Amino acid sequence: MEYLESLNALAAKIRQQASSIATEEATKNAFVMPFIKNVLGYDVFDPTEVVPEFICDVGTKKGEKIDYAILKDGQIQMLIECKKIGEPLNVNHASQLFRYFHVTTARISILTNGRVYKFFTDLDAPNKMDEKPFLELDLLDVDEHSVPELAKLTKSTFDVESIISAAGELKYIGQIKREITAQFAAPGDEFLRFFTTRVYDGVITAKVREQFQPLLSKAIAQFTGDLVNDRLKSAITGVSANMSLAFNSSPPEPSSPNEPLVPDDELRIVTTEEELEGFFVVKSIVRTAVESNRIGHRDTQSYFGILLDDNNRKPICRLHFNRAQKYIGILDADKKETRYPISSLDEIYSLSDALIEATKRVA
Repeated sequence: MEYLESLNALAAKIRQQASSIATEEATKNAFVMPFIKNVLGYDVFDPTEVVPEFICDVGTKKGEKIDYAILKDGQIQMLIECKKIGEPLNVNHASQLFRYFHVTTARISILTNGRVYKFFTDLDAPNKMDEKPFLELDLLDVDEHSVPELAKLTKSTFDVESIISAAGELKYIGQIKREITAQFAAPGDEFLRFFTTRVYDGVITAKVREQFQPLLSKAIAQFTGDLVNDRLKSAITGVSANMSLAFNSSPPEPSSPNEPLVPDDELRIVTTEEELEGFFVVKSIVRTAVESNRIGHRDTQSYFGILLDDNNRKPICRLHFNRAQKYIGILDADKKETRYPISSLDEIYSLSDALIEATKRVA
């Protein structure tokens, strides 16, 4: 079963069975072990890969157990602490993870209730587990941006350095997104004041705040609605609504005699968020073969090219995402392109060997 299909299958199982689960042990058997086996790809019955009830004495704490330790190449890579399905997860539930983190070789620790998974590392201080996770995954509400990051923790593509290097950005982007969501849902006083002072010249009194509260909520609703409509228009027409003005007007005049006009073909190129996400997935794979700063991209009307050293003669692959059936094209030594159909970005990881081989060919 493919990686994304495994996630979907486990989510369906949680929806069907969560109400029947009454204990932590049942949660582990029904949901956590399938996650470790089917999603992360580790053999839960092989003690060289997964150690349940892992014991690591810390100070005066003797015989205390962590629910699971995951090993790779004989080294402990991840620690997992489990709670009962439905139980809220907070830092108080992670006391054992905090204690064990700095006395093992693990760089990743996971706190889960079978549905929600919180991933921690040591960004704030070396060998000391952070209090805030760098990644959160809710299997019943999966953020598509978290899927490629989760894939880095799987047995087949596990790369701790790549994970850690991306963790800082993930951590703060996640926190900012949650804060934006909270403010959009219920704007706080500071958020309200920030916008009110930019559109209202008078003194911000309690009456003014009361007047602007519903206006801000309505503006947020209209703004997010416009974003959704813009994405829909982009999907239908292949261009951004904002770009349509450029297509209906004359090309811009050069600012100096030496500055050429932008070609019409370039104006029609729209780099999508999905193409950029695909680029970062490929980059995370092939950075094991070359320095990451050598990996770049160029967009065209036909495809999104990923290449080495910003050189069209050194192609790594091409992303054909501007069609109903998406493909990733990999070129052989004779520059003959083989296209592989994919239905999700996660499936790019199944082409890791071919991508690394293509990168080494042009390096």
